[in-house]
Amino acid sequence: MRTLAERVYEVGVQDWDRRLFDELIPLPDGTSYNAYLIKGSQKTALLDTVDPAKTELLVDHLVRVGADSIDYIISHHAEQDHSGSIPDMLLMYPDAKVVTNPKCKAMLMDHLQLEENQFIEVQDGQELSLGDKTLQFIFTPWVHWPETMSTWLKEDRILFSCDFFGSHQACSTLYVQDEAKVLEAAKRYYGEIMMPFRSSIRGNLKKLEGLDIAAIAPSHGPVYNRPSLIVDAYRDWIDEEKVKNHVIMAYVSMHDSTRKMTEYFVDALMDRGVGVKQFNLTGADIGELVIDLVDAATVVIGSPTVLVGPHPSALYCAALVNVLRPKTKHLGIIGSFGWGSKMVDQIIGMLSTLKAEVFEPVLAKGLPNEQAYSELDALAEKIAEKHKALGLM
Repeated sequence: MRTLAERVYEVGVQDWDRRLFDELIPLPDGTSYNAYLIKGSQKTALLDTVDPAKTELLVDHLVRVGADSIDYIISHHAEQDHSGSIPDMLLMYPDAKVVTNPKCKAMLMDHLQLEENQFIEVQDGQELSLGDKTLQFIFTPWVHWPETMSTWLKEDRILFSCDFFGSHQACSTLYVQDEAKVLEAAKRYYGEIMMPFRSSIRGNLKKLEGLDIAAIAPSHGPVYNRPSLIVDAYRDWIDEEKVKNHVIMAYVSMHDSTRKMTEYFVDALMDRGVGVKQFNLTGADIGELVIDLVDAATVVIGSPTVLVGPHPSALYCAALVNVLRPKTKHLGIIGSFGWGSKMVDQIIGMLSTLKAEVFEPVLAKGLPNEQAYSELDALAEKIAEKHKALGLM
């Protein structure tokens, strides 16, 4: 089995074939459900379980590592990809108790129909001795649910962080090897589920500052044996002032008008030294868009008009940006219409959570004419000026 330290094992499962999470999030590299077994001199603890579809593999790993008995099942987070196998573990180890915080306990009782007497409640900072190994529980709420906590293994200096610092990635290595690839996966993961909770993450990072961490073992993706890699990345991602000279140009087009406007506008930005990436919303990997959304200074949505409103793909994009609440500083809308449009008002209405300056929209009636192209040039110039004022260029 994969060993993190003496009598500390990774016993989770690599899900190589999963391609969609929560029926929403694309998984280009699969994912993992990491669970960890710690054998103390007196007690044994299992930290999290796996998605219920993979319980059989978890059982096999526990048998192979010689987990004849388990005293505690530590539940960091009630979401079923981590907690779903707890009922089976309690059948396999009937004397085990589920150790978690009060909020997580209540959720597990609802989600898994566990009984009150199957739990041990712990408080923030409380310790649990396994004999020669000590677990300390650190509440890290809103990464990304309100009940999430982490566990600090004091003697081996390992932080078991659950979804905090995770990445959706199935891999054969225990530790991070390709740092650039893992950081990209972690940034995608952060953008998709963590980004709306930046203020909470700031507080949680402060709680970890006093720990001399040798390794961070999340519940998805490889273990960080150089913790500063992911901690420093998170510090950048949550910093409201750290945006890049980058524009996300997300568009959809029905009869080529919006496409022509988009392509002209992207060239206009490039001519002015503004970084830009174009996403056709009918086929784009939304996860890639979210990666850019983490620190792009500007987002522009392009849409034709459908029944006086935005195209559904543009509306979905606006809704996604709104719920993820990036630190984007500027917003733009371009598009086209045939005989009338409320497209702009509806898109702006979908972006109510963002604290961003909204530029004057650029709309064309039918195919774009010289006036529309001139207005696109002016918008590109305005964005370049704003990026310069932020010190990005």
